[in-house]
Amino acid sequence: MTETPTDEKYFGEHPHRIVDSKAEGHMRIASVNVNGIRAAHRKGMGEWLADREIDILALQEVRANEEILTRLVAEMTEPTGHQWHVHEHEAADKGRAGVAIISRTAPVATRTGIGGGHSEDDGRWIEADYTLGDGTTLTVISVYVHSGEVGTTKQEHKMRFLADMAEYLPRLAARTDHILVMGDLNVGHRELDIKNWNGNVKNSGFLPEERAYFDRYFGELGYVDIARTLAGEVEGPYTWWSYRGKAFDNDTGWRIDYHMATPQLAGLASNLKVDRALDYSLRWSDHAPLVVDYRLP
Repeated sequence: MTETPTDEKYFGEHPHRIVDSKAEGHMRIASVNVNGIRAAHRKGMGEWLADREIDILALQEVRANEEILTRLVAEMTEPTGHQWHVHEHEAADKGRAGVAIISRTAPVATRTGIGGGHSEDDGRWIEADYTLGDGTTLTVISVYVHSGEVGTTKQEHKMRFLADMAEYLPRLAARTDHILVMGDLNVGHRELDIKNWNGNVKNSGFLPEERAYFDRYFGELGYVDIARTLAGEVEGPYTWWSYRGKAFDNDTGWRIDYHMATPQLAGLASNLKVDRALDYSLRWSDHAPLVVDYRLP
């Protein structure tokens, strides 16, 4: 009888490790909804982060305060010998939402919040400014848009937040050199972005009125959808799969995590990767990290 290999034997000693050497002169920037930093840490996120050569990482759904996040980041990155700088915007409701930006270089400034300061928006927007080698400024944003629910106040909050983004993004572009908005935006923009799009046109996440905002972001407002630009006209690449059923095994996913960049920065992007787990049992979040290299000084 042939022995069925265990996950450890089959996937090797380091099943979460992804090695992809970064080209000289590039900055590697990534984003991921961790679905709770404590759980992600426990399930293997640290092994992924230790070898990924990431310079700036945007996190969503942290669900922990800055003290806990800082401690866990230190534990996860200890093997690299690098000290990471941690900045978080915690949600008002403990154990919910929460966004953060961690980086190897300290930002020169950070800001939190967007729009009118609604309490339900706490823990959903944080931005950090980094001075580049040529003296220009890169502004990085980690954002977690409301998931929404049709016919409820959750959807009202989501639509207002998307409108706030549409109003704020042009103002932001007017006062900094490069902008990269990253995070779980909880909307699939086009039919290519959701495996079963035709069954979701009446559900939050693929409503026509939600998608219309993305037409504006990537149209008149001038931002570039980095993953779609680099991947081309293909299905996905998906970044979220439900834990229910066989969604992950069948690659029935949604592309709801984004890098949105100003045009000049978009022209410097390359080497798009979605770090999808090798197997369902090896997932440390229901989202996969979205990783892009930018040729920056």
